Amino acid sequence: MRILIADDHLVVRKGLKLILLEEFPNAEIEDVPDAEELVRKIMNGKWDVVVCDMTMPGRSGLDALQQIKQIAPGLPVLILSFHSEEQYALRVLKAGASGYLNKGSAAEELVKAVQTVLLGKKYISETVAEKLATNISKGEIQAHETLSDREFDVMKLLAEGKSVSDIAEMLSLSVTTISTYRARVMQKMNLKTNSDLTKYAIENKLI
Repeated sequence: MRILIADDHLVVRKGLKLILLEEFPNAEIEDVPDAEELVRKIMNGKWDVVVCDMTMPGRSGLDALQQIKQIAPGLPVLILSFHSEEQYALRVLKAGASGYLNKGSAAEELVKAVQTVLLGKKYISETVAEKLATNISKGEIQAHETLSDREFDVMKLLAEGKSVSDIAEMLSLSVTTISTYRARVMQKMNLKTNSDLTKYAIENKLI
């Protein structure tokens, strides 16, 4: 079995590798520090499962996920993040991920998640499943859930204090394109300033 780990922190990559090797001692596990290298590895090799951080320098894991699903549609991708599961799990599953796991989870949950996605199933925690079921039954949709994945990435970066030009460079897009995304985000979320975005993101545990 071949497992590919993507995270910008070396300590995290090594920690994940040790946890997985305890459960899968015969697995071949490689790790990469960013989304660009992750995509290159997937293009040039065959993998059984990918464990990917959502927030990395440059392209986000969510952005890379879209390309990964084009290259290898059947490859299970488990997204890890420090961010709230309740706010991100549904979005990453809709984007094609096989599961979402908070980095604060126990090692046993990571192993369970990998085992689950290897079987071709989706993985989310019981807490998130209950939360999503409640929201669906109530018909609740939050403002950020109306954004496309690219708009969501831009919204997060703006909320973190990045400028339009900074975001354009990070995502390899033009300033004009990012400005257009910003305008769409503000319109969809009924907000006026970047400070409003930051406040919203903090209140909803998006950053």
